[in-house]
Amino acid sequence: MTIDIKRKLEEEIRVIQHELTKELPKELKKAIALGDLSENAEYQSAKQRQEILNAKLAQLRKRLADVAMINFDRIPRDRASYGSTVVLYDLQKNAEITYKLVSSEESNIQKGLISTTSPIGRGLLNKREGDTARVHTPGGLKEFEILSLTTIHDQSGTTE
Repeated sequence: MTIDIKRKLEEEIRVIQHELTKELPKELKKAIALGDLSENAEYQSAKQRQEILNAKLAQLRKRLADVAMINFDRIPRDRASYGSTVVLYDLQKNAEITYKLVSSEESNIQKGLISTTSPIGRGLLNKREGDTARVHTPGGLKEFEILSLTTIHDQSGTTE
């Protein structure tokens, strides 16, 4: 799981670095050749793009460092946490639903992958089988009963 996240982040970093070192310098050189930089929209646009990319690059590098620091030994074995698959009973809809708690990079609600930073993801963290989770979402209060829980430790081959 984390290897996929690392690869995705590293690829995003590579693409941004390429644009910063190869594409943007060409754009800036062309814009400078047009003359007066104070009224040069191409130059201003390229400089603004450069600032945005530098900020995004710093954010991605920080996230990559955070992912590298995940200590799987510290992830609980008996409570919902990163990597857990949780089967829930939605008390309002009288329906069963399954979610896997993942990082924000991996989240995909259509596939049942929800981020641990989302309202539902945060509401499920540290819950055990049999617990009820009351979650405040933008759509209102939701209540789930945790029917079953499979932690990342119970799954094979998910950490590498």
